[in-house]
Amino acid sequence: MRLRVKESEQDQLNRSAGKTLLAIARAAVTAEVEKNPVEYPEIPCELERPGGAFVTLKRDEELRGCIGTLESTTPLWQTVEHVARQAATVDYRFEPVQAPELPEITIEISVLSPLQRVPEPKDPSRIEIGRDGLCIRYKGRSGVLLPQVASTRGWTAPEFLAHTCRKAGLRPEAWRKPEAELFRFTAEVFDERSVDVEY
Repeated sequence: MRLRVKESEQDQLNRSAGKTLLAIARAAVTAEVEKNPVEYPEIPCELERPGGAFVTLKRDEELRGCIGTLESTTPLWQTVEHVARQAATVDYRFEPVQAPELPEITIEISVLSPLQRVPEPKDPSRIEIGRDGLCIRYKGRSGVLLPQVASTRGWTAPEFLAHTCRKAGLRPEAWRKPEAELFRFTAEVFDERSVDVEY
């Protein structure tokens, strides 16, 4: 399957790269579900750099799968291709996506910045809702929530911290522990619902 990313004269480079990532993710999900070979579009040089990314699948605005990696040494486009396949098939919270669902699935990609440690003393005022995602690591457990989760759900910074701890299977206040490692990051988000991608 050959994909073509439709551009307009006003599209900027990062938007064009985002469209290409969405095309790659869509091709990867379709190929994984239908067990067919896939041919990817031409890869711009910006997507050859390594980077972390999450791919989120939704159906009728409900979460249908989400897998990602905070850091990666492989090219960004390959990271997106890999986690897109995983989001469709191995997210333990959901049954694998089936072929009849594909037309109803929408894809969102979050390209992550490098992690930045939140310094001691940890203070909720250091967390900006809508800008920061969170990662906690404590006692061999880890949890990650993307920036858009907190803003979509209307959480305050303390609530965001508590939910990130719960995602790791920890008590809500675990982020306060001196031994807990707390990181923040930003995400550049590309969503099929708001970007004109032609397949």
